Amino acid sequence: MTVPSFAPLMLDPAAEVERIIGWMRERLRLDLRKRGLVLGLSGGIDSSLCAALAVRALGAKNVFALFMPENDSDPESLRLGRSVAQTFGIDSILEDIGPSLAAMGCYERRDAFIREAVPEYRAGWASKIVFDSTMTTGGYNISSLVVRSPEGEMRKVRLSASAYLGIVAATNMKQRTRKQLEYYHADRLNFAVLGTPNRLEYDQGFFVKNGDGAADIKPIAHLYKSQVYQLAAHLGVPGEILSRPPTTDTYSLPQTQEEFYFALPYDKMDVCLYGLENALPPSEIAAATDLKETEVELVWADIAAKRKVARYLHAAPFVMAAAT
Repeated sequence: MTVPSFAPLMLDPAAEVERIIGWMRERLRLDLRKRGLVLGLSGGIDSSLCAALAVRALGAKNVFALFMPENDSDPESLRLGRSVAQTFGIDSILEDIGPSLAAMGCYERRDAFIREAVPEYRAGWASKIVFDSTMTTGGYNISSLVVRSPEGEMRKVRLSASAYLGIVAATNMKQRTRKQLEYYHADRLNFAVLGTPNRLEYDQGFFVKNGDGAADIKPIAHLYKSQVYQLAAHLGVPGEILSRPPTTDTYSLPQTQEEFYFALPYDKMDVCLYGLENALPPSEIAAATDLKETEVELVWADIAAKRKVARYLHAAPFVMAAAT
């Protein structure tokens, strides 16, 4: 866990927890009219904090957790998710979505697009998508595919736009399948679905539309990632999760959020986002992050570009007005 040293991001954890759980109770009672919450536990910091907040707000008997591994999942994610459920006394169920994804052609479709760049890619290989940081490309996010052969050889290749989109489209089936199961269990229990994005993810569109972006209530979407760690430590989230680097756990090769989406580690991204939102001078943000002022401005430009993408992800369907 990185302890933030940027003063504006420091919270009074006890007061903030009480504020959040009061808001959660009101939304469930007044707006959603549900008696509990369902969430997916990934073994990551965000879902772990949300589970802890839900239990504090409603009691463990009114919280239900799902573990939803698939063929590419890190086994550590399931182990850590179970440790969270045990820590907070949450009832849970294992829903292995690998067979469903295989039946829908998720892996087969993805691998076909990978073979456009690496023709020999077959069973036994592993892969992930990475981006060259805007910090090193003059403001452009350039996608590449990293593959590992069964013999352990690593290779990085550029992707065509169509191959990149095809891989992402197939991979997005994972998040949408998980959300379908969350709503199934929410419907049978008369619970609401709890979404787990933090402020950085919510602002920058780091979610799948109608996948992990779908939820009835999102209690930590106002919290910077470093603030998530502050509250998680306060509420007793297991130390293994507090010290685990943020990961997507989506591809068959380990992949950090930084190499897939964000220009910087989350603690520096938090400071840059805060500076942009509060109109602080680049010099102040540079001093707080050990970046150059020109690098801060590149990060701000990247944030603005991702916000444009996020508009579509946040948007409700367009509905045409009736003729008058």
